[in-house]
Amino acid sequence: MTYILKNKNLEIHIDDPHENYNFSRFDWTGKITSVKFQNKLLSSIEQTNPQNENYLGKGFYNEFGIDSALGFEETEVGGWFHKIGVGLLKKDSSQYAFDANYEITPAEFEIFPKPNSVLIHCKSEAVNGYAYVLKKEIKLLESGFSITYHLQNTGKKDIATEEYNHNFIAINKALIGTQYSLKFPFQLNLELFDEFVNPEHKVSIGQHTIQFNSTPKKQFFFSNLTGSKNVNAAWELVHHKSKIGIQEIGNFQTNKVNLWGWKHVISPELFFKIVVESGQSTEWSRTYNIFETK
Repeated sequence: MTYILKNKNLEIHIDDPHENYNFSRFDWTGKITSVKFQNKLLSSIEQTNPQNENYLGKGFYNEFGIDSALGFEETEVGGWFHKIGVGLLKKDSSQYAFDANYEITPAEFEIFPKPNSVLIHCKSEAVNGYAYVLKKEIKLLESGFSITYHLQNTGKKDIATEEYNHNFIAINKALIGTQYSLKFPFQLNLELFDEFVNPEHKVSIGQHTIQFNSTPKKQFFFSNLTGSKNVNAAWELVHHKSKIGIQEIGNFQTNKVNLWGWKHVISPELFFKIVVESGQSTEWSRTYNIFETK
């Protein structure tokens, strides 16, 4: 079932945890598959010609533990480890890979639709001393939406991981190019980036703004845009021809911001660092504001 949140400005589609996307990477709770603003699509997809769309990211999917899933290092090959928001994954090698096709035992999910929001609960099994309850609420705002996360550590071991939203965006289906500009509230210094993948030199990095001199035919990727400094978690993307902008603001500071994209999609990513002791919980939120430009 698809849950739809709608008002005069926005229409947001959210998939049921067990429907459509069923791969082992992205969080199954609150899969935001599409967002429209004044009937103009703002969301895109990871690949334009997928063999299996249910394996790929789209819309505003988030992920926990991209570098190493919870408990992976302590699990023997053949055993099971946690992927928060998905369930248990079967370890098949000594190296974790976020894009590998792991065997899945899904977590327990409950969904509670409301007039202007959708609340999803995800409860894990207790495995290797780890267990958790994740609650996520997606709430419709007048010209935007918010995502609030509540993670409770119900296991015996502390939880240390990170979460980010991949944000697969294309405004009004426009290809990435000269009409886009992406701004950050902190200074960009190329020398501090961990990775700089710009094979066609079509991405231009300014002090606070990223622009494009033409449409990239190859994927681009930049990691650690903050240089590991703590900064306000925010970005703003504008498509000047469509005169539409979208902004994400986290209620936290971050020391890790990545950017990935291709000809049809751009994905700024704000990471939230998670450390939760046994018996404790943590909460954070992301607010998306969508607006018209002059």
